[in-house]
Amino acid sequence: MTHQDPNQDSSTILEQEPLQTKPPPMYQVLLLNDDYTPMEFVIVVLQKFFGKGLEQATQIMLKVHREGKGVCGVYPRDVAHTKVQNVSDYSRKHQQPLQCLMEEV
Repeated sequence: MTHQDPNQDSSTILEQEPLQTKPPPMYQVLLLNDDYTPMEFVIVVLQKFFGKGLEQATQIMLKVHREGKGVCGVYPRDVAHTKVQNVSDYSRKHQQPLQCLMEEV
């Protein structure tokens, strides 16, 4: 028989849990529909800044057109922010009101 110290409760042994780091939040980049930006311009933006092929760019453009917005891709915060900035700058440079934004997923 082993002697157990009455001040020690064997059921309270704490096991250290492995440290779990949460993955960084991801953000979806969206294009918003407007009444002025040509569909062709939206397709060019999707190809140029999001690496979409013609067919996929056309599908996203149609979603923006029909539903008011469309997801271009999902990225870490810094990448999403850069893409939003690049699209906004490009649109302004070409006198287009195309709006691009990011939201956490």
